[in-house]
Amino acid sequence: MDSAYLDVLMDSLEKMEIEATSDLPADVYEKLLALYLYRNDLCNAKFLWKRIPERVKTGTPELGNIWSVGQYMWKKDYPSIYKSLNSVVWSNTVGEIMNKVEESVRNRAVELISQAYSAVSLDTVCAMTGLAPDICSKACMEKGWKFEADTKIVHPIKIKVESISSTSSEDQLYKLTDFVSFLEN
Repeated sequence: MDSAYLDVLMDSLEKMEIEATSDLPADVYEKLLALYLYRNDLCNAKFLWKRIPERVKTGTPELGNIWSVGQYMWKKDYPSIYKSLNSVVWSNTVGEIMNKVEESVRNRAVELISQAYSAVSLDTVCAMTGLAPDICSKACMEKGWKFEADTKIVHPIKIKVESISSTSSEDQLYKLTDFVSFLEN
């Protein structure tokens, strides 16, 4: 499942929910909730959870499991996120999406570690990435991060985050004024 497919799927599920005249099947809610988690759109996930009919929530244990992951994401409790993700055998309905959720959480954690720390314990990196120490130390070295085996300290290298250039308010106002003037002529 690539990102473009997930975008289209999320759009169609949101449209189904908006246009629904009665309760939707549980799998629609499961997929949509999982996609919100994948996107780290925790506000929409929370509002969706509140909109889901109680009988659907209680009749679908997997929906509760997905929401459990979301609650830990909200709290930024990384060890519990991974524990919650891996304590369930996900159905075919959401299995691939939940794997993507784990991957995206791990990628955000790695980015956070690289931006926030110049030196951090291997245990902290393991907790934030959900990886076992031996795998984690190898992954750190593969990323080019320095790892001191004797002290178990990791020295991350800052990941260059692409900055989105934003136009200033003055520029936006100028463009808007220009556009309105054009329309008036």
